Amino acid sequence: MGILNVTPDSFSDGGEYKAFDAAVAHGERMARHGADLIDVGGESTRPGAPTVDEAEEIDRVVPVIRELARRIPAVPICVDTTKPAVAEAALEAGAAIVNDISGLDRAPEFADIAARHGAGLVVMHMRGTPADMQTRANYEDVVADILAHWRRALDLARAAGVKDEAVVVDPGIGFAKTFAHNLEILGRLGELAAFGRPVMIGLSRKSFLGRITGADARDRDPETVAATLVAASRGAHIHRVHDVAGACRALRVWTALHARGTDPA
Repeated sequence: MGILNVTPDSFSDGGEYKAFDAAVAHGERMARHGADLIDVGGESTRPGAPTVDEAEEIDRVVPVIRELARRIPAVPICVDTTKPAVAEAALEAGAAIVNDISGLDRAPEFADIAARHGAGLVVMHMRGTPADMQTRANYEDVVADILAHWRRALDLARAAGVKDEAVVVDPGIGFAKTFAHNLEILGRLGELAAFGRPVMIGLSRKSFLGRITGADARDRDPETVAATLVAASRGAHIHRVHDVAGACRALRVWTALHARGTDPA
């Protein structure tokens, strides 16, 4: 899944694709580089990020989604939002998936919207909002909390008419998680992959990777590739990344070697 931030303030590429032409060109480029999905977001979700007015967010994402749906119809477009009205507008413009970072906690009506449109639904685990989530990173068992949250969300989605096979889950790396929590999630990813729904994981350029190597956000693509391959080896199904080309090439090599064991000959 390629990340397309049409925002001025996202943590690693804020402003780079805010303009319509730049955003559409980058979406097409990610598709050429191997993206199976493209995730379009109009509001930064970095820790401490301010909220964006609903109308402004719609103005940011809808024209880009409409044009990408027209130009690259074989690549499903996902809208990354916390606002039901934005999801409605995006789906009407051609998006096929809703990525709800609140995991139906803040807006259970996302399930109704997805069901009505026959759309896919990504359910991510977090606590609070981007503005305060890092003050809420307190768990007895972070993996158990994630699994409990997914079960509740899946029940809500089923009740609204969303089919199980339309739901993807995301543990929310970096969202109300400490450095230690992020490492524990990766270490226990097999438990999460056994939940029964495809697991999406967003490791790309995250600050916990920078804490390991000291690299700035824009220079963390090698770290992202390394973490992505670890996640793949532990059962992650969808990898949400900024550098689609690098991730796809690494995953193709990993898949080829993995299929043959450790002997590439």
